[in-house]
Amino acid sequence: MAHRGLQARMVLAGGVVFGFYVLVAALFAPVVGLPVVLAGSVLFAGVQYVVGKKLALRSVGAEDLPEGEYPEVHRRVEALGEAAGIEKPRLVVGRMGAPNAFAVGRRGAGVVALSESMLRMVEEGHMSMDELEGILAHELAHIENRDVVVMVMGQAIASIVGLTVFFVVEAVADEVPLVGFLVSYALSVVSQLLVMVFVLAVSRYREYVADADAASYTGEPAALASGLAKVVEVGRREEAPDPDENVAALCFFGGKRGLLARLFATHPPAEARIERLEEMAA
Repeated sequence: MAHRGLQARMVLAGGVVFGFYVLVAALFAPVVGLPVVLAGSVLFAGVQYVVGKKLALRSVGAEDLPEGEYPEVHRRVEALGEAAGIEKPRLVVGRMGAPNAFAVGRRGAGVVALSESMLRMVEEGHMSMDELEGILAHELAHIENRDVVVMVMGQAIASIVGLTVFFVVEAVADEVPLVGFLVSYALSVVSQLLVMVFVLAVSRYREYVADADAASYTGEPAALASGLAKVVEVGRREEAPDPDENVAALCFFGGKRGLLARLFATHPPAEARIERLEEMAA
């Protein structure tokens, strides 16, 4: 399903982020040569993408979801894949503490991870299969829209910019080691956040798009709304752990947020998402 709003945002954010990359390339090209800069950055981004996907799955201890034990989950995902026009993604289960889910990869090589606690909610009757299907559809929408790849590559370029700023400032301020290190580190963090501001603009919008797509795949926006509400209710409890930092930006529910975290939130307010879904249902 084409979403011009999302595509426009990805192009705009990608263009700005690419501009940061060009600045870095221009800085290093006179020193090591443009071919080396291009080859090195492509290699870095490629490794970041592959490693990022594996790190996300490893951080939750992901294991394949047995089809023999969960035939209905696999059946529904296969049907959702047909509705979305993509191959059925690999299904895994992991330890995320609170109920959650996330998708990594691209079309034809996608992986959807579910938390053990979410499956337990279904088994114990606290969440219906229709609600779980809505959440699964949301994750398939991310794969179909390719926004997962944009997020990962944006983070890769942010890392390149941050490392460049660190080493350049460190080289300039090498006469005062401790102060130079602290200043270099602080500026590298600021530069990464500056790049990520544009990536996060896509991140928040992509959640609304995935919700809308999921509702179109299942025809049940109310089920997704109630499923999200249940995840939020459990996830916001004081004892519930926030998602691991390796997967937080990719998760269905981004976790509890303080005032500062809201400024750099990867997800829009859950209440706004639920309200939109309820309007679709009405």
